[in-house]
Amino acid sequence: MASTWRLAALLILFCVLGIQGQRQGADKHTGIWSADDSDWSELKSSMEKMHVAMMSIESTGKPDVDFIRLMIPHHQAAIDMAKSELIYGKDPQMRRLAQEIITDQQSEIELMQLWLKQHTPTLPRASQAFKPGARKEQ
Repeated sequence: MASTWRLAALLILFCVLGIQGQRQGADKHTGIWSADDSDWSELKSSMEKMHVAMMSIESTGKPDVDFIRLMIPHHQAAIDMAKSELIYGKDPQMRRLAQEIITDQQSEIELMQLWLKQHTPTLPRASQAFKPGARKEQ
């Protein structure tokens, strides 16, 4: 139930950000963000960073692993955006939501990293790894 509420809140936040992005040309006296505002710039930067990170991930062919590897930067972007809300936001409810997002998403990232560690094969130790110049046994 709580995760459904968080998801709904995030979706609303993304919709609001999208609408605000369409109104970039308005002036500050109207209360609408303009493209050069620090808060808007930080929010957009968080999204762009997430997209770059997610697009750089290559498929492992393992759906569970791929899901987790994509969700980590997604959650990190939510944390970064929530931190911007704490810096620039004024509404107490939204600031409380931002703090909850930070706490929850950090906890979930830790859980995902632990899961990945347990379900992804480790690299061979240096002593077992192929060394340049060494001959392979046949």
